[in-house]
Amino acid sequence: MATDTSTQDDSAGVEIPPIVGKLLSNRRILIGLAILLPIVLVAILGETIAPYDPTATHVVDRYAGPGGKFLLGTDHLGRDLLSRVILGGRTSLLLGFGATALALVLGVPIGLTAGYAKGRVDEVLMRIMDIIMSVPTLLLGLLILVVLPSSIINVVLAIGVVYAPRIARVTRSATLSVSEEEYVMAAKARGESSPYILFREILPNVTGPIVVEGSVRVGYAIMIGTSLSFLGLGAGPPNPDWGFMISVAREHIYQTPWFLIWPSLALLLTVMATNLIGDGLRDVLDPRETGDHQ
Repeated sequence: MATDTSTQDDSAGVEIPPIVGKLLSNRRILIGLAILLPIVLVAILGETIAPYDPTATHVVDRYAGPGGKFLLGTDHLGRDLLSRVILGGRTSLLLGFGATALALVLGVPIGLTAGYAKGRVDEVLMRIMDIIMSVPTLLLGLLILVVLPSSIINVVLAIGVVYAPRIARVTRSATLSVSEEEYVMAAKARGESSPYILFREILPNVTGPIVVEGSVRVGYAIMIGTSLSFLGLGAGPPNPDWGFMISVAREHIYQTPWFLIWPSLALLLTVMATNLIGDGLRDVLDPRETGDHQ
């Protein structure tokens, strides 16, 4: 007699949650992970797999083409481009994921509070978020970094502040839709505190839209981080950074076109992968937001 093995591995006795099966069956998520995971792994390994010190110059090998002892060639100072792309990925991924994590930490409590409290509290918090969102994203990041010294930590802080209002608005919208549910009313009737209701009753039921928004913001955060680095406000020389590498490569595009190609390609693949994962998560967790879901 046939048995249903779609949600349970009989040999291991482990039941696979239905949501995991949906996520793993989404082609966008699978393609995105297939691209992103190797990039993340390479960035984590960093110095372990980089063939050269990314800051070491090889004057006699300036403008070397791809191949030979320099697989991707060298830049205008004779630095190995493969090593610099590998280590530059660590910086760009730190900017993207770190800034998104900070935006979630800042934005989710604000959105929960505004959506649950409503009234004047909601009005004040959302008007503050609207004021922040009214300033163009890149300009706001630049304004913050004018006040703070240029460093990776401060760039993460700037991008996190820039995107926190967007996380807050999504969280508020989701909170408004569940704040009148029976389980929330029951918690109020039991005399539970507001923090308990917010983080134990409401938050677990609005994680879908928050996860979707956060995953989409990673790609945007990497892009704005790269833009700030392009303007010289990132890691800074001689540390490798995709944005700064692209900025410097413009001046040497005729001597070393690969100097521009490799960091640009790495950035393109990373942002494309995060966007695919974000779209896939939206298909699975928040299908109301799209008409094209699997």
